[in-house]
Amino acid sequence: MSTVALPVDLALRGTAVLPRQVVPDALVLIAGEQITWAGPVAHAPEHRATSTRNHDGLILPGLVDVHCHGGGGASFPDASTAEEMMTAVREHRRAGTTSLVASLVTASAQTLRDRVRDLRSLADSGDIVGVHLEGPFISAARKGAQNPTHITGGDAALVRELAELAGGALVTMTVAPETEDADQVIEALATSGAVPSLGHTDCSSEQMSAAIDASARALRQHRSRSTLPTATHLFNGMRPVHHRDPGPALAALDAAARGDLLVELIADGVHLDPRTVAHVFAVAAEDRVLLVTDAMAAAGMADGQYSLGSLEVTVSDGVATLTDGGAIAGGTAHLIDVVRCCVQRSGIDLVPAVRAASAVPAQMLGMDDRIGSITAGLRADLVLTDHDLQVHEVLRGGITVS
Repeated sequence: MSTVALPVDLALRGTAVLPRQVVPDALVLIAGEQITWAGPVAHAPEHRATSTRNHDGLILPGLVDVHCHGGGGASFPDASTAEEMMTAVREHRRAGTTSLVASLVTASAQTLRDRVRDLRSLADSGDIVGVHLEGPFISAARKGAQNPTHITGGDAALVRELAELAGGALVTMTVAPETEDADQVIEALATSGAVPSLGHTDCSSEQMSAAIDASARALRQHRSRSTLPTATHLFNGMRPVHHRDPGPALAALDAAARGDLLVELIADGVHLDPRTVAHVFAVAAEDRVLLVTDAMAAAGMADGQYSLGSLEVTVSDGVATLTDGGAIAGGTAHLIDVVRCCVQRSGIDLVPAVRAASAVPAQMLGMDDRIGSITAGLRADLVLTDHDLQVHEVLRGGITVS
């Protein structure tokens, strides 16, 4: 009995990082915008390909960044047009981030309303996968590169309003557990389908643990996009660890070890020592680490002067700091650079490092049935790199990103 050959547009052969293993001689079959099959060449189905290619390097899934403020000279908190925002999206897309959450910073309520409205159009068109609000319900003592003028106590009504303006695109919000009415904010986020992200906090270990538990309960009760809350860039913007005052970071790490929390890491070699990154991966349960960039406008750009919200930023030797005060003011790396730093400087195995920048964030977004891995039925988002994780080509929905 003859077998009908599977028609495909592209048959891509090379070393592929599949969901749980690196396959040295793999085949990825793409038809239209979707992956139709992926696995070892020896097990491939009969197929008829319009185009066949051999890639002498690594084939990674498209990366997913859930904490990004900008790039290519453009900043989501400061952009006034959709085209300006798309400058940042394209900058990261060319570098392998095929799905991106646009992050805002603490600002006035009206500014947040305006920016959320602007970003909704990009979410509706599929150019971004959602919006992240980093504030304004955060600790003034751990504000980092955020304007203290607009930091306020919790306002659940504002959360609901912004979620409605976003039209389902509000996916996460950073909240300090000790902020006034934090519990109401957490509840409002969960009911709106958004994930509470605990951070920019001066809270105690006990307060952090209580907020993690409250967030998880609310997410389960309201069947939000994820059952797990997150920690906004673990260690950064948090009270530091002290042997008589463990603070929020160790409580977050404990929860990640139990499997109850996802922890963001800005593993770019600037925000965290590479050994700190290695320790977190060693302690956290499987698939409980999220790699993020926290990138701002200078990602992909030269040193110089930039803005992050209402604050001026100086970038020198690729490190962004507030011009007034010197606090680190976001990242300048692309997500593939963060993955490379994890592998080459922290000694993280390739598969968990890649999953932390693809499958895990896709799961947090509730989108792992569409993006995040090289799996049949998912969108054909692929990053072709050399063996040192330098990007050669990016495919999004089966189309090469120019």
